Order: sequence, then C-alpha cells, then structure tokens
Amino acid sequence: MKGMNVSENDSNVAPETELSPTGEDVDVVVDEKATDLDSDDIETPDEDVDGDDLDDDEESSERPRSNKMQILDEEGDIAADYLEELLDIADLDGDIDTYTEGGRAHVAIMTDSTLLVGRDGDVLEALQELSRLAVMTETGKRSRLMLDVAGHRDRRRRELTDLATDAVTEVKTSGESVRLSPMNPFERKIVHDVVAAAGLSSESEGEEPQRCVVVMP
Repeated sequence: MKGMNVSENDSNVAPETELSPTGEDVDVVVDEKATDLDSDDIETPDEDVDGDDLDDDEESSERPRSNKMQILDEEGDIAADYLEELLDIADLDGDIDTYTEGGRAHVAIMTDSTLLVGRDGDVLEALQELSRLAVMTETGKRSRLMLDVAGHRDRRRRELTDLATDAVTEVKTSGESVRLSPMNPFERKIVHDVVAAAGLSSESEGEEPQRCVVVMP
C-alpha cells in the first residue's frame, strides 16, 4: 500500500491515495475539520447532578430573598387572621403583631391574660400547631411559624439561657454529664445553642413529652 499523501494547498479537503482491492489508485477525501474537533465545541445537554429534576414548588437557597420574605409575610398574615377570629370567638382581648426573624414568620399576641399560654405553655403550643395548619391549608406548604402569647417565649428563653449556663458550669467543674428537666422542642433548641456556644456537647434523650437535654463534657 502506498503512503498517505496530504495536499497542503487546501486546508479543508486533503486527498489521500491508497490501493483499492482491485489494485487501482483511489482518491479518498478526508475532512480535516471532522477529525480535529475540540472538546469544548461539543455541546451536551444540561443535567442535574443528582439525576432528579428540581421542583419549582420547593423553596431553595437560590430563591431571591425578597421572594422568601413575601412568603413569610404571607404566612404571618394568614396566622394573624386565624388567631384574630379565634380571639373574637373566645371573647378575649389582645393585639396581634407579625414579623420575620431567623428565617421564620413570627406572630405575637400581646395580652395581659395567660389563658392562652396554659400550664407550661401547653395551650400556646397547641395554638401554634393550629396556626401552622391554617397556613398550610391556605398555601399548601408546611410552615415553621412561631407563636408567642403574653411574652411567654421571651421570658422562657431567658430562664432557659440561665439554666443552660448553670449546667455548663456544673459540667465543666465536675466533669460529669448533667440531665435537665423535660422540655418541648423549642426549649431544647435554646439549651442546645447555649451549650454549643460554651464549647460543650449535648443531646436529647427520651420520648415526648418526657424528652430532655443531657449536657456532656
């Protein structure tokens, strides 16, 4: 077989001469552009790394902040309307305030009565769940809305911060774990944050409603 002869006169088409099975010379046209593709020129469809399509209905970190704030404002308004109707039905006085903080909608009922707080905040927790259900009924999405009544949560936050600080001091002094009294999820979260800020570790143990926080060295 003869060697390949490439013409330098045409950059796009180069004749190549080789023997055919019958022994005759045959000119083979080789397109140099087709044989010299750059990998960057090859287009591939965009693919989701996880192989799943993104759901437009789900919130993500890519969603503009203004849109997130609108959603939280809407949650607060829905809960406020629900609670205002409830106060009217129960013939209870109270002003309702809404705001956003920590990526959550917050609703506060400002009143001198602790009737809607209940013992250890049990009525307050029930009202919060009802308010979240009211929001989900309107929006179709779960809500992390926080409700406070008569400043109960603010007072409880201060009490739990002091309690957790004392527990941290005791653990550092004795080197032994300290088990605290049963708390609801909101209260346990406050204690976990205080312990973590002090450089110690903590975990929740037990079943609701007796689930408690254990502070460890």
